[in-house]
Amino acid sequence: MRWLVLFVVLGWCVNGVAQRNDMKRDTLSVVQILSVAEPIPGEFLQMIDEAYTQWHKHMKNEVAYGDSVYVVEKQDQVMPVSDSLYLMRLDSLHSAITLSYNDIVRNFIEMYVVKKRLQVASMLGLSEYYFPIFEEALAANCMPLELKYLPVIESALNPVARSRARACGLWQFMYYTGRQYKLEINSYIDERYDPVKSTEAAVRYLNDLYSIYNDWILVIAAYNCGPGNVNKAIRRSGGKKNYWDIYYHLPRETRGYVPAFIAAMYAFNYAEEHHIYPLECNLPLLCDTLLVNEALHFEQLSKNMAISIDELRDVNPQYYKDIIPAGFGKSYALKLPYNHVATFIDRQDTIFAYNRKKYFDDSDRVANPNDRFRRYAHASSISGDKARLVYTVRSGDVPGTIAAKFNVSLNDLKYWNNLNRRMTIRVGQKLVVYVSQKNAAKYASKAKYEGKVNNETNVPQVETIDGEFIYYTVKRGENLWTIAKKYPGVSNRDIMKWNGISESKVKDLKPGQKLKIKI
Repeated sequence: MRWLVLFVVLGWCVNGVAQRNDMKRDTLSVVQILSVAEPIPGEFLQMIDEAYTQWHKHMKNEVAYGDSVYVVEKQDQVMPVSDSLYLMRLDSLHSAITLSYNDIVRNFIEMYVVKKRLQVASMLGLSEYYFPIFEEALAANCMPLELKYLPVIESALNPVARSRARACGLWQFMYYTGRQYKLEINSYIDERYDPVKSTEAAVRYLNDLYSIYNDWILVIAAYNCGPGNVNKAIRRSGGKKNYWDIYYHLPRETRGYVPAFIAAMYAFNYAEEHHIYPLECNLPLLCDTLLVNEALHFEQLSKNMAISIDELRDVNPQYYKDIIPAGFGKSYALKLPYNHVATFIDRQDTIFAYNRKKYFDDSDRVANPNDRFRRYAHASSISGDKARLVYTVRSGDVPGTIAAKFNVSLNDLKYWNNLNRRMTIRVGQKLVVYVSQKNAAKYASKAKYEGKVNNETNVPQVETIDGEFIYYTVKRGENLWTIAKKYPGVSNRDIMKWNGISESKVKDLKPGQKLKIKI
């Protein structure tokens, strides 16, 4: 009897060990389980919580959803899932990206489906708006559509997310990386916040990383910490290029990045199995994009259309001052809910004209550089034809008294004669003054009359326009000083700086040479 009991016990133990080994072999079919399962870094939890809170704290429907039976389930009431079931579900996704499974990945999965259920529900709703944008860009470049889950762990699908390291937007671009990938960033627009433009830039960046590693898991790691840190980890591991082989050589925050990606992909595909259902998305799923050729303020739209400024901000987050800085030949995109597009088209003249002076004072905005030169090269305060006078500076003269003699503004006198900031003049210096032709005789005793001029006379000839510069063609007998005199507020030193001309090369100026002049 004693022997019989012993054999039964031994048989049970052997059977149990065999079952555990079978389960372990299933788990190891993808990747060997790491001997140490690290906890989820607190920094990662803080990051996703901050990104989530920034965007969703104003969502009123969260309250209603919070009363749902699906959300208020206590964590201890959520049914546990076996390793073999997790593994089977990951394998069933048929991903082009290798989806490894181990205790670290399991921790992140349970973070999403157990601890962060409300966040997952909210992001599921937002994904209905953002995922089509991501998928279109990825498909156009023949890249795995699974990469659409990167913004989930980068920003919690918050288009205006801003990290403590000053990474911005859905894809969390740093400033220099954003500029490197041609995202416009200035005082009015930051395309890192633009879902479409930032996605296109992210796709190019991911493609560039793939050309380095030819492994999407390493690409995902490099997207987080940079290719330099991944390359360093590869060298320290002895040249190994498997993510789990270089795991402990990566920065600590990056170690959880790939497991979080796998977990996010799992959570989005198997949310219903965990009784998690999408929150209704406040963003309009049907939108259209229009090109705007003139500067436009969101208030101009809101006052003339049945649309709130908050709605405009939600679908146009890149314009963080509520201003679309269009104009001067440059157009910008305006995204509108589909049901508002016809209204904008019908009322656009009224919209652009509404309180124009309040939002945009165009009086000092000149599109044509020639017009700008005409404005300042002559007596802009006097209409009609002008007389060109030349005044010789005498002892005791100061710019203010000279301007008063000819009844012109001090600023005009400064511009006409290219005076420096201190407006320094010297005895014997010749100063040009423009007065109305009918008053020319009045000043004959004070200055030499050099003839009648009009607004077109002596305007510098502009051959080519390039952004904020024009190109001036040097004529025979000219030097930098005489050229500078033609452009108010420009000095010969400025021209040297703009054109990279050193002191030794000043004398080498040749007729026909083109010089850049900043306008």
